[in-house]
Amino acid sequence: MRALRLLFFLCFVAFLSCQQKFDLVSDAILETKLDSVFKATPDFSGVVLVARKGVPVYHKAFGFRNFETQEPLDTASIFELASVSKQFTAMTIMMLQEEGKLQYDDAIEKYIPGLPYPGITIRHLLNHTSGLPDYQAVMDQHWDKTKVAGNDDNIEYLKLYRPAKHFEPGDKYEYSNTGYMLLASIAEKTSGKDFIAFCHERIFTPLAMSSTGIRTKAEKQALPNMAWGHLYVAEKQRYVPADSFPAFNYAIWLGNRKGPGRVSSTAADLLKWDQALYSEKLVKEETLQQAFSAATLNSGKSSAYGFGWMIGEDTGSGAVVMHTGDNPGYKTKIVRYLDQNRTVIVLCNNAHPRYGEIVNVIEQLVAGH
Repeated sequence: MRALRLLFFLCFVAFLSCQQKFDLVSDAILETKLDSVFKATPDFSGVVLVARKGVPVYHKAFGFRNFETQEPLDTASIFELASVSKQFTAMTIMMLQEEGKLQYDDAIEKYIPGLPYPGITIRHLLNHTSGLPDYQAVMDQHWDKTKVAGNDDNIEYLKLYRPAKHFEPGDKYEYSNTGYMLLASIAEKTSGKDFIAFCHERIFTPLAMSSTGIRTKAEKQALPNMAWGHLYVAEKQRYVPADSFPAFNYAIWLGNRKGPGRVSSTAADLLKWDQALYSEKLVKEETLQQAFSAATLNSGKSSAYGFGWMIGEDTGSGAVVMHTGDNPGYKTKIVRYLDQNRTVIVLCNNAHPRYGEIVNVIEQLVAGH
């Protein structure tokens, strides 16, 4: 019996050794193929990270933090995440639900009285089925843009101008920045803490995400490794700062908004976040599973969004969740292959016209390895 156990152990060790060698070869092939993608797009600017079980197998930077000074990007550069931020907002709500400070099916008027939109629950906000109008459109039309607006201002203008809802709560999926702005305010109301402080105390600091924050423009300007968003101007035949375009102005006069965006981070910090979601460091496993489960509409059909996560199709790689982000000059994406513990993170600061194509190729290569 002892001899059989020894034989089994030796066979198991041999198998692991062969598997590790196969993984090394596979990762080397993947690196070569990914390198070829970026050689074919030399003007791409950003950081790409691919990880297997939390270990980066590809982590490289391309392009510039600042195209005017030609300061090169490195893998420690900080990017605006745009809507990739929503997964952190959803996590604050999940934490507070576990603590009994709120329930997913609570009506939002319980926490934000006076909104002219009855029947909407926290769950509707989380999975974008609320039917709420766009707060940014209301602010764009009525707000004094010499001032910087925050959530309280956005909520006050929704109450004041009462734009019509788009549909009855739960009838369909419609992506809503308004919903995630309200979620941050609900998190503040129920926790008794500022949303930014709550995120640092409960998520960023415990996970050692030291390069991650929800920063003002001045705080970002003080960072030596901030990757600034750029857009290509054909007439000038060069990339120029995105904040020189009128389209960027909303990021300034809505600069104190919380919830839909504004988190800035590095690819390495996002990998720490990704790996924490395979544990119960933040919330219980059963809570996480709700985040990664598609919402059910009033019709009984499913949408493709959970709590802060888009639900991808299983094309042979197992369960997949992801999120994208898009700010002037920035395009971001995180993809998590849950059954394989593989991660793809792409942070771009020049809104490359082939960004979508590049990300699709990366995903196909990772799925094939």
